[in-house]
Amino acid sequence: MTRTNDPSPAVLRVKFAATLGEERQSPWLAAFAEVPREHYVPDFYRQDGQGRWQEVSSGDPGYWETVYSDTALTTQLDERGIPTSSSSQPSLMLAMLDALDAKPGHQLYELGLGTGYNSALASSFLGSDNVVSVDVDPDLVHLARKRLAKGAYRPFVFAGDGAEGYPARAPYDRIIATAGLRCIPPALLGQTREGSVIVAPIGFGVVKVVVAGKGEASGRFLSVPAFFMPRRTPAASGPDFAGLEAQATGTATDVPAADVLDRLKLPLSLALPGYNSCSWRDESGELTGVGLWTEDGSTATAHVSGKVRQIGPQRLWDKVEELASVFPEGAPAREEFGLTITSEGQRVWYREPEGPSWALPTE
Repeated sequence: MTRTNDPSPAVLRVKFAATLGEERQSPWLAAFAEVPREHYVPDFYRQDGQGRWQEVSSGDPGYWETVYSDTALTTQLDERGIPTSSSSQPSLMLAMLDALDAKPGHQLYELGLGTGYNSALASSFLGSDNVVSVDVDPDLVHLARKRLAKGAYRPFVFAGDGAEGYPARAPYDRIIATAGLRCIPPALLGQTREGSVIVAPIGFGVVKVVVAGKGEASGRFLSVPAFFMPRRTPAASGPDFAGLEAQATGTATDVPAADVLDRLKLPLSLALPGYNSCSWRDESGELTGVGLWTEDGSTATAHVSGKVRQIGPQRLWDKVEELASVFPEGAPAREEFGLTITSEGQRVWYREPEGPSWALPTE
């Protein structure tokens, strides 16, 4: 609980919005000053020094300072202790909302209701009647609906597959996704109009595209770094590293294993949408190797010594080496990547549409 001399939540919100506005002037700052984040994150989880998750609620030390800080908050864990839902970093939320170029009265579709906080901000700015939001988790939808009602917001929220949209309220002027995607869902494209704006996380970036016509859109990635929990789909089996060691002969590579964890992380997430990775470290914390795998069973490992093993229909380390040749030095800037969508598919490109490019899956 707050102590007698502590600032009230309303005062904290105003300071919080002012802090977010130090780097950018935005029409959305009034919504951040109005919407109580604590309604949507009454408790959250943080890890202790041993990596164990601890629940934090309003009566615990540091709760209010954390809720009104520019911090992403983990709000749901699965039975294995893996995060499955969160309240995103507010500055990233602001950047994505700004990128919508939305005006009061615009009809907004949100893929990824989560806690309901982003939907509340949108309702404050656009009006509740103009906001539609979906989440695949019925329990989250139930909680978010109650929390939204507490703040007197009444957007239309429902449980379902966000990639399918909600045709009954289409067409939408603006679409935002707060779950990691592998492409812009084709069904959502069909529920827009010419000039509609879509802002969505793809890979480790956020893209903004403007719809030019039926099934066509184009745009560039924002400069902000981003990682969103992926849109939930049926779980695939994990990697078989033991089988990889038994089946694949090691080959040499000139690409440092660490590159997939830092400078090639963004382009790899665009060239191999939905890939997974892990790393191994020694007792001193030094990196010893990395692993990559995809849902089709393709698997690769790379040791810091330069030894690589790979199996499966996709040669994952070959893709890493291809990207290393395209980006021989340093990490490419996020805003140098773009996305073009046509009836033939979706393609991410670097610097210009005719430059190096990679096709995205459309399922």
